[in-house]
Amino acid sequence: MGFPDNRLRRLRKSESMRRLVRETTLSVDNLVFPLFVRNGKGLKEPIRTLAGCFHFSSDTVAKEAQETAKLGIPAVLLFGQPTKKDKTGSEAWSENGAVQLAIKQIKEAVPEMIVITDVCLCAYTDTGHCGLIKNGKIDNDATCELLAKVALSHAQAGADIVAPSDMMDGRVGAIRQCLEKNGFPDVAIMSYAAKFASAFYGPFRDAAESSPDVTTGLADRRSYQMDPANAREALAEIALDIEEGADIMMIKPALPYLDIIYRARQRFDCPIAAYNVSGEYMMVHASAAAGHIDLDAAMTAVLTSIKRAGADIIITYFAKELAKKLND
Repeated sequence: MGFPDNRLRRLRKSESMRRLVRETTLSVDNLVFPLFVRNGKGLKEPIRTLAGCFHFSSDTVAKEAQETAKLGIPAVLLFGQPTKKDKTGSEAWSENGAVQLAIKQIKEAVPEMIVITDVCLCAYTDTGHCGLIKNGKIDNDATCELLAKVALSHAQAGADIVAPSDMMDGRVGAIRQCLEKNGFPDVAIMSYAAKFASAFYGPFRDAAESSPDVTTGLADRRSYQMDPANAREALAEIALDIEEGADIMMIKPALPYLDIIYRARQRFDCPIAAYNVSGEYMMVHASAAAGHIDLDAAMTAVLTSIKRAGADIIITYFAKELAKKLND
């Protein structure tokens, strides 16, 4: 039947009717809030490139985790910064590293909070790259060994989920074997399975002080992060990480790759996470600050699109703002 027998506007005539038939809903249960930590005490320093975000020390990040938990957000994702950087990024697996100390403080303050940790070397190496450089190239296999050490140190500190973001081949398998061997079979792996070489990482790299050093001969990360033009390769990456023992698959960034999220959701039965990255976040903030769009409405539209595409989990700097809105 067509018009006038079929009038689709009948189901849009009121907010109650729209709620009744709504296909996609956002929930605080699916949110992860990223947090940046560094060594020190009493630190809560605004991040210039990320509106409303801060660098925390391990004591103040515990308070932030408590506030996050009160909003109903179940998980945080920790990114660390070292006191000093070196060739191998050795502080990444230090017992007294910023992330390791933050895990302990958060777990003591909010035991029910799921603590996810980013596992990578880029913020810790003096080259700014996610792996070790040998003869002008990334040494994939040597890097995997170090990433396993980082993941183990996070598990020993109390992390619930480790999240390798480096895009080395075989790193999920190396981490899974290391965790099993050392008595941490219950620590989950959320793999940055399809992480694309993207223009949307700029604000984050400033916040994490992890921009690649161009003097290394590797001016960018395209030799290990994915080509934005490739979709089938993304699905192959996800399939390999599942085989190696990952529990949750992540697509990053989210907005330019909604098609990848959708295709992954159709093909794989595991939880799918999407990272609404710093550039996407600040794009909305900048447009709102210029008076071009409504911040609240744009935030909701962006995050709904990610959920509608098929993401079970959304990692976003908007997490607290959205949680407040949903709770209200």
